[in-house]
Amino acid sequence: MTDRKAFLLRLNPAVHAAMEKWARDDLRSLNAQVEFALRMALKQAGRRVDLDDSAPNGERTGD
Repeated sequence: MTDRKAFLLRLNPAVHAAMEKWARDDLRSLNAQVEFALRMALKQAGRRVDLDDSAPNGERTGD
C-alpha cells in the first residue's frame, strides 16, 4: 500500500458541506472525494500524476 501524506485543510463551510454531499452521493469518504476532485482538477489542468493501482475506490489515475 502507498504511504499517505496527511495535512490540515481549511475549507469554507459551504464548500465542506457540498463536498460531503458529493461524497455521500458517490459512496466515498470525504477524504477520498477530496482526493478524487483534486485528481480531476490536475488532469483537467494537464498536470500528470503517476500513481500505482492503490487509488481509493479503484480509481485509475495518471492516464
